[in-house]
Order: sequence, then structure tokens, then C-alpha cells
Amino acid sequence: MITQKDKIRTFGDDGKNLRATMKKRLIKARIISNKNICADHFVMELETSVLGKKSQPGQFVNVKIEDAPEQFLRVPLGIHRIRKSGISLLYKVVGKGTEHLSTKSKNDIVNLLGPLGKGFKTDKKEKKAILVSGGHGIAPLYALCKKLKKEKQKIELFVGSSTKKHLVCLKDFRKLGIKVHIATDDGSKGYKGYVTDLLDLFLDGKRPKRHTTYYIRHTSLYACGPKPMLKQVGRIAKKHRISAQVSVDEYMACGIGVCLGCAIKTVNGYKLVCKDGPVFDSEEIVWE
Repeated sequence: MITQKDKIRTFGDDGKNLRATMKKRLIKARIISNKNICADHFVMELETSVLGKKSQPGQFVNVKIEDAPEQFLRVPLGIHRIRKSGISLLYKVVGKGTEHLSTKSKNDIVNLLGPLGKGFKTDKKEKKAILVSGGHGIAPLYALCKKLKKEKQKIELFVGSSTKKHLVCLKDFRKLGIKVHIATDDGSKGYKGYVTDLLDLFLDGKRPKRHTTYYIRHTSLYACGPKPMLKQVGRIAKKHRISAQVSVDEYMACGIGVCLGCAIKTVNGYKLVCKDGPVFDSEEIVWE
């Protein structure tokens, strides 16, 4: 269990380190666009060269909704795209905070804290990468795909959703030359069932003949989505002897490890998703 002593040991009893961290990472960014791309999903493009240069795939930012008094806490959002001049955020309207964020317009200023957390680690020695997303978990995978493409890796993307209406950004991935496999709970698009079942069938060799050239050797797996999905991804990765990194979704109120509200149990004790993650090795997490 994480205690107040752990907090003091990390940031100091007087909070000087905390204030320094906050000041260093507070950024105001200008909105270039804020588009509704489907159903309740939006993509916000931000101009901020600082985050464009410093951000890594898998990291996130905490957004302050300054003119929404009912939204006291910042909203954590995964970084969707990274470019030299700024970043993009893909978010789903699920509450008052994101609903208010969806009303922001071009040239509005957004208060951000970031980049935060530890992102995905890639290995240039690997030849292939399998990416798995569930629901809104596709948000950080585009930036990861861009990085993997630069490393000349072959990429297969597995996307799971409740229905085809909630499949987002797939055209963007296909433009990168990435093969996309789709699973929907209701069967309205692609495989009917869980995306992890589709992934397991694929790796078991029970896949269409056009994929028989795929090999598990020299392959890494990356995933982002709900915890039940990540647990199954970890199980499948272990079964097929593939290393897997998973981006864990927790509500990260402070984003820098102070509030201790995003603790997760690991084989090495409790860790904080916002500070030690959100990306972890799948075998490190104790799935309860």
C-alpha cells in the first residue's frame, strides 16, 4: 500500500520539487482545430512546439478546463499525434469536462500539464509489431505507428469496438500502409466478438490464407484499452512468447504522482500509473 511517507520521499516534505515539476510542465497551447470525427469523438489539434519536441508515443497531458467551474480536476488525455509544431488529442465526450472541451474553437487557448508519464519503448531490432486497441484505446497508437514506421517495422493493427459507429481514425492508419483487423461486439463490422479473440485466432494460425506469411518471431505487442482487454492481451502474449507493453487507463487527477489515486498493483509492489506508467510490461502487472 502506498503511504504518505512514499509521497514525502518522492517529492520532499516542503513540496519544492512538486512546485518545480508543475512550473516546468505547465504549457498554454493554441487550438488549431477541434473537429467532431464521429459519434462522440473529437480530435483537437494544438500548436505547441514544446510538446511537439518533448512528447513521446504513450505519454499524456492533463488538460485544465478553466472556464468550467464544475470541473475542478484536470482531464487526462493521451497524445494522439506528434509533430514538430505541436500535438493532437483524440478524446471521447464522456462527462462535463470533455463535453466542455468539445465546445472550444480555433484560436482558443488551452492550459496543459505535460508531457506526463512514461511512453512505449520500441526496439529497432524487432521486425514486426502488433498493436491492439479497445474502444478509445486507439488514441495513443497513431503516434506509436509513426515511430514504428520510421524504424521500418511491419505493423498489424487489431481494433475492437462495440459497434462500427465507434470505429475511429482507421483511414489514417491505412494511409500509413498498415493492415487493420476489426472486431465488433455486435458483428456490424469485421469479426463478431472481442478483439482479443480475433488476435488469439490470428496468432494461433487460424487466420485467412492471405496472412500465412506472418511470423511471431522478432515481434513485439503494444496495447491500449480497458483493463479486461489488457489482461487478455497479456495472457495471449505469454502464450505466444511475445513481449507486450500495455497502456493502463486510470483516472489520473494530478498526473505527477502526488494524489496517489492511480495506484496499481505490480509484481514489484504498488506503482503509480501517472508516474511509473501509463505504459507497463504486461507481465509486471498483477491482474486482479
